[in-house]
Amino acid sequence: MATIIYTHTDEAPLLATYSFLPVIEAYAAKAGVGVETRDISVAARILAQFGLADDALAELGELATRPEANIIKLPNVSASIPQLKAAITELQSQGFDIPDYPENPSTPQEQETRAKYDRIKGSAVNPVLREGNSDRRAPGAVKSYARKHPHSMGEWAPDSKTDVATMGERDFFSNEQSVVMAADDTLRIEHVATDGTVTVLKESLPVLAGEVVDGTFMDVAALQAFLAQTIERAKAEGVLYSLHMKATMMKVSDPIIFGHAVRTFFKPVFDAYGDDLAAAGLSPNDGLGAILDGLDKLSNGAEIRAAIDAALAEGPKMAMVNSDKGITNLHVPSDVIIDASMPAMIRIGGKMWGPDGAEADTLAVIPDSSYAGVYRTVIDDCRRNGALDPATMGSVPNVGLMAKKAEEYGSHDKTFELPADGTVRVVNSAGDALISHPVSAGDIWRACQTKDVSIRDWVKLAVNRARATGSPAVFWLDQNRAHDANLIAKVREYLADHDTDGLTIEIMAPAEACAYSLERIRRGEDTISVTGNVLRDYNTDLFPILEVGTSAKMLSIVPLMNGGGLFETGAGGSAPKHVQQLVEQNYLRWDSLGEFFALAASFEHLAGYDDNAGAKVLADTLDRATATFLEQDRSPGRKLGTIDNRGSHFYLALYWAQELAAQTENTDLAAVFKPLAESLVANEEKIVAELLAVQGSPADIGGYYRPDETKATAVMRPSTTFNEALAAL
Repeated sequence: MATIIYTHTDEAPLLATYSFLPVIEAYAAKAGVGVETRDISVAARILAQFGLADDALAELGELATRPEANIIKLPNVSASIPQLKAAITELQSQGFDIPDYPENPSTPQEQETRAKYDRIKGSAVNPVLREGNSDRRAPGAVKSYARKHPHSMGEWAPDSKTDVATMGERDFFSNEQSVVMAADDTLRIEHVATDGTVTVLKESLPVLAGEVVDGTFMDVAALQAFLAQTIERAKAEGVLYSLHMKATMMKVSDPIIFGHAVRTFFKPVFDAYGDDLAAAGLSPNDGLGAILDGLDKLSNGAEIRAAIDAALAEGPKMAMVNSDKGITNLHVPSDVIIDASMPAMIRIGGKMWGPDGAEADTLAVIPDSSYAGVYRTVIDDCRRNGALDPATMGSVPNVGLMAKKAEEYGSHDKTFELPADGTVRVVNSAGDALISHPVSAGDIWRACQTKDVSIRDWVKLAVNRARATGSPAVFWLDQNRAHDANLIAKVREYLADHDTDGLTIEIMAPAEACAYSLERIRRGEDTISVTGNVLRDYNTDLFPILEVGTSAKMLSIVPLMNGGGLFETGAGGSAPKHVQQLVEQNYLRWDSLGEFFALAASFEHLAGYDDNAGAKVLADTLDRATATFLEQDRSPGRKLGTIDNRGSHFYLALYWAQELAAQTENTDLAAVFKPLAESLVANEEKIVAELLAVQGSPADIGGYYRPDETKATAVMRPSTTFNEALAAL
């Protein structure tokens, strides 16, 4: 029997799985399709590091290199240090014998423990599974629905003060150096102090011929001066101050930058009490919230709290994550993630929520200038032309370079906060320095690799999508950036391997490419963005949020380079707020539409690989059922008393059963599903009533990072009638 691997991940997608997976398993089994699960949640990955669970991520990483791979990957937590610590505490409370996270490891055992936990931080899952490049686009049914039922868009004022502030010099963009390897080699990264002391930062960095290797650094003195200037600017202009980072994917560099922002905003506090906070293990890198939570441990905690309040009152008004609870933009590094926060701000008219609970113009602070110009371009366009119109606008699908950990800047073991002045060098096996940077203590240095085979596949995928759609494909690459200059040369070389007659394929710097795409989408035209890995992450939130209201509704396919398929369920994050609402009100707002699209693509891929006609019927009928689901507006509502995630799963099951019963390609399947379709229709009112009846009271799922399976199943499957109908199938 052919098999689909469905992943257990974290937070809202995990809870939704308890409800939706029984539907998938019941329907797939009737078509001879097996469904297995693998747990790659942050909790499971912690346990695997200490031998307390199978290493499902490693298993799937190996599977992704084989042609039979068929993996459905739901959004997972890209754990920040506060999230990691919270997961550790929860697992310890559940009886698992795992050590605390060592902040400052001093013994070999602590260093080993820290290394294990560091493997879990940040975007640790995606690089393992993504043995192919990314094809993300809005499905036709979603785009059609958005045009018929356009989501709300805030009004843009021509005199809006909202703007993007970025460094532009002495940052990662401007300091980057890049080389293309002439032959296979093993490199070494080292720090040479001013007194000549050599410290090896990374002993072995294997590289292949044709591989692009980059190194760059953030000048922390320049960063601090920039942050101080933006704080004064926001105050002078009377706009909200908001820092936009990627402290999850950029798990080493961005929390450090975030910490500098906290330290700069609260400079009087750290000048007076910095030693006290450090002695108590309270780091600005963990955010203001962690510091406030830890003040009770200090004898002068009340005094420090008062100083923090004074600094908040003295500085510019802060953009808020939750104004009712006083949670600011600087409270938690993982609360304001640039790829979600910037398009959300743009969508509501260039505003964020202030301390008074009202919307206000905002200074969006994006320290590194690599891609800040993309957001500035959209803001300038909206200020000049008004908000985009979802009823008429075109689309910007994405072909993203990510195979074999391409461009994984900041999320791996090649990022360092430097302890002393000196030089960082990348040295080849002959002892030659390929990359060299003069650095100061505290600077943040990082490197990345991009395999030649990944670039070749990326170019091929871009050409294939351009030919399949007839849309222009634009490579968002900047000749003035070292890495991009090397990629441009390779792109031009590899485009010659393909028949591009009749196709429009361009290369533009990101801000220019964004302006070109905006001009086209305002005319209702589509433009494929062909981007590197980080910009892939940004664009697959930016444009979908403006086009269809959310990135969770995207079709995300990763054609694996060895023939298998990885099907991702949208780019909507793992929705921690939805879990909080479920626990408080037994109501889950998570929209599983991304899961529906990924599942249909998975069935279709499996049908081709395994010559399984039943799987093809499942794919086709699920596509039609999802279109009906959208037309009938069965996505979760926004308030109690409407159907939530569980109700949406019921309606998808109903429409899918009806499509299966009505199809003529496989009469045996039609006969099997006819009684179920009739049963679900007959009991619709009863099932919906059972699903609604549980709303409004707290729900016990037995854990946040590792829910109790029995409790979570009971919470997510409260309709006895629906459960019995599936069991009868």
